[in-house]
Amino acid sequence: MDFVMNSESGEIAFFDFDGTITSKDTLAEILKYIKGKFSYYFGICILSPIIVAYKAGILSNHRAKEILLIYFLRGMSIAVFNDYCYRFTEEKLPDLLKKSALHEIRKHLQRKTPVVVVSASPENWIFPWCSKYQIECIATKLEVKNNKLTGKIVGRNCSGKEKVRHIQEQYNLSEYKKIYAYGDSPEDLYMLELATEKNYKPFSSFSY
Repeated sequence: MDFVMNSESGEIAFFDFDGTITSKDTLAEILKYIKGKFSYYFGICILSPIIVAYKAGILSNHRAKEILLIYFLRGMSIAVFNDYCYRFTEEKLPDLLKKSALHEIRKHLQRKTPVVVVSASPENWIFPWCSKYQIECIATKLEVKNNKLTGKIVGRNCSGKEKVRHIQEQYNLSEYKKIYAYGDSPEDLYMLELATEKNYKPFSSFSY
């Protein structure tokens, strides 16, 4: 997909990534890619009480994700992890992208509207994809110590109200005449409230 370089305009478009641009959750897919499906599903079985606690509202999204990341990624070299992430964006991610979402992104860029992906997934595989097509990126950051992943998140998981906080920190929305936002989950509704053009579940899950 060939996107075009954008200049400043009176519009801006914010897109959630997982489930909006993609057909599947990319965190799950990259963990399968790194660990293999058997090890991934075995780990999910071990972590099932954590998943149940999260679904029941007992455990926060932030803490549940950290426990998942600690189990699967703690101690992995950041260089090795980033290499996996780059190869994932090249080998696996293209098959997960929705054609209808890409078409919408392309339309914005052709109108010289800046596009920003705002994702709860770690930036390690979101940013390489975005930079390849000159899309801006706001995403969760993973903690690294001694060149290894700790499994912890720097700051807060970029989800829900955190998406709004990050957007408002980086963009003066009063400068834009029109603000588009696209999301597919209740946690994206906070971001959609910033928009003059709200798009909730806009792309069919069958439009890969």
